[in-house]
Amino acid sequence: MKTSFVSHSPAETREFGRKLGALLRPGSLLCLQGDLGAGKTTLTQGVAAGWGSADPVSSPTFVMVNLYRAADGTPLYHMDAYRIENLREAAELGLDEMLAEGALIVEWPERIAALLPASRLWLTMEHLGETERKITVNAE
Repeated sequence: MKTSFVSHSPAETREFGRKLGALLRPGSLLCLQGDLGAGKTTLTQGVAAGWGSADPVSSPTFVMVNLYRAADGTPLYHMDAYRIENLREAAELGLDEMLAEGALIVEWPERIAALLPASRLWLTMEHLGETERKITVNAE
């Protein structure tokens, strides 16, 4: 299944993320593809809120993986694959363990696609204007 829509503001992007986050379960994989500034972290802020996390959301660019917990303690992992140099390095991060414990969001998933499970939700985010983003959702 593939569908696209336009978000007209960061608030709309967060709201879409919140609704999506409420649907995620442990084992869910959400892949966010898009250029710098496309809204991946903004969307993740909404996903974390929908997951039930009150933790502040930031880009995991320098730590590679951030952890947000739902009220019941269930983890939501937020990975940035941009700085991963090879698949071996990515494998050492424990993707399978993260998915066994909670849900996983991967920014720049195309860099490690060969390691990711086939069952995933792949979102491509594109700039249309200063605040508008086209979000294409592909359930694989």
